Parts: sequence; C-alpha cells; structure tokens
Amino acid sequence: MNVKIDTKEKFHVITPTIGDITDSMTAELTKKILPYLQNEVKNVVLNFEQVTTVEPAAAEQLAALQQNFYQNSASFVICNLQKPVEAFLADRELLEHLNVVPTESEAWDIVQMEEIERELLDGDI
Repeated sequence: MNVKIDTKEKFHVITPTIGDITDSMTAELTKKILPYLQNEVKNVVLNFEQVTTVEPAAAEQLAALQQNFYQNSASFVICNLQKPVEAFLADRELLEHLNVVPTESEAWDIVQMEEIERELLDGDI
C-alpha cells in the first residue's frame, strides 16, 4: 500500500494515496503503523482525504487498530473522511468507535488534549 508519511512533533500523519481501502491493504497498513507504538512519538493521525471506499473487514481492522493504540497510551485519530466513507462507517456502527475529526488541524488538537490527559492521569497515580 502506498502511503505518504509526515512526521510532526507529537504525531505521524499517514495518508493513503489510493482511493479504495481493502482488507488486505488494511493489514499492510497495520503492519506499517503498529511499529510507531515503539517510537518516542507514537501518536498517529490517519488522513483519509484521498480514500473514497473502505471494505467492511478493513473498517473493522481500523477500529481494532485504534483500540490497540489507546491500550498503549497513544492517540489514533482519523481525519478528512469523505462523505461516502463516513456514511459507510456510520451504517456499520463503527463511526462511534473511531476517533474521527474533520481536519488535520483538529486531529492535532485531539492528540495534544489526549497527551495532556495522559500526563495528568499518570501524575495522579
């Protein structure tokens, strides 16, 4: 799967450069994304600006991937969903399980807020 990766201070932006996300592509994407959990900067923003369709199994894998990140104290945010993809995820009742925001700027805000939240929670323990 071809993706563009842009590393920022607190997160990595991963942008698939194809329009259709299939089950096998999501498995490949997962293999590319999971190693970020071992990095100092482990938050990921998945930019779906070019994605027009997602297969059902791929959508479920994305939800599982997000859960994996949160279990490892890392943020996983999806931004720039196209309307058909958003409707598809909503119909499959997956949208409510994903951290989705309209823009990359808002994804950055979410990552920052979650980082602060984790720091506060870690400080209370």
